[in-house]
Amino acid sequence: MNWPNIWAPWRMDYIKGLDDDAPAPACFLCDAWARPEADAETLVVHRTATGMIIMNRYPYTNGHVMVALGEHLADLPDMTAEQRVELMELTNLAERMIHTAMNPQGINIGINVGRCAGAGLPGHLHVHLVPRWGGDTNFMQVVGGVRVQPQAIEVVYREFVDVIKTLNPTGGEN
Repeated sequence: MNWPNIWAPWRMDYIKGLDDDAPAPACFLCDAWARPEADAETLVVHRTATGMIIMNRYPYTNGHVMVALGEHLADLPDMTAEQRVELMELTNLAERMIHTAMNPQGINIGINVGRCAGAGLPGHLHVHLVPRWGGDTNFMQVVGGVRVQPQAIEVVYREFVDVIKTLNPTGGEN
């Protein structure tokens, strides 16, 4: 099939970072976790004592977020039962946040374990939440292609931060 090109040069840093021969990049999730004072800069929408919801700088669709624990753990079996519960509770909150702020018709929720499974950061397990609307594209196009984002990431970030306050007024630090 012949697909038209959509130019997105901002993705090249991410693509180069996937090169197996390239030096391992610093963990951006650990960096964001270690600097709560920089949440707006690192796009951390919400944090708890052990985890966070963070915007994806290389989104598949508008509103794509990730959920991660602060601790650098590569796989689900590396986590305690309590950590897995926290990861899912944050994922639940992120799903509610996306539905409230964006009203998508669906959401892809997934975990990529290992580089060949699609993990861009294989050492720090995280959950992706990708809002979806009828007719946007199918999931394979989302994973393999480039999307044009209809809204600035900073605008979505502010909307998510505002919504989180209404959904979780007593929990978390944002």
